[in-house]
Amino acid sequence: MKSLPNAISALRFIGAVCLLFFGVESCAFWVIYFACGLSDMADGYLARKLECESKVGALLDSLADLVFVVCCCFMLIPALAFPKWLWIWGGVIVAIKVINQISALVMYKKCIFPYTIANKVTGVLLFVGVPLTVFLESFVPMVVIAGVATFAAVQEGHYIRTEKGY
Repeated sequence: MKSLPNAISALRFIGAVCLLFFGVESCAFWVIYFACGLSDMADGYLARKLECESKVGALLDSLADLVFVVCCCFMLIPALAFPKWLWIWGGVIVAIKVINQISALVMYKKCIFPYTIANKVTGVLLFVGVPLTVFLESFVPMVVIAGVATFAAVQEGHYIRTEKGY
């Protein structure tokens, strides 16, 4: 029972890769998308509830999230018609997060993924905002998400550099 949260995170890896085999317009894509998103919420909750939180589990969860995001981006980016400035903003957020991890590797010789409220809010907004963006054919939800994600990325960098939040 104690390994259940890690098993759920591992299943998210498989689900994320499965997204690559379905078109964004298919029902199967969105069923897998929502299953992966809900599994992200379930693994952390269960880890706390079963009192089996671990650094390995947290890293597995973060890596599963990363694979899920990369697979979603690979599938969704071609389907999204965003203005150029929004793509640039997204690139800046990614650059900040990459710099954060490089800083962590240089300073502490390990990757660090601080669990902050801003990162959690960004994740929830992305989970809900991506389908809204696709189905409403509007980039407005992504502007809100980009604002929150920018704050979260800067805060994450601050926490890494000041040894807080991890």
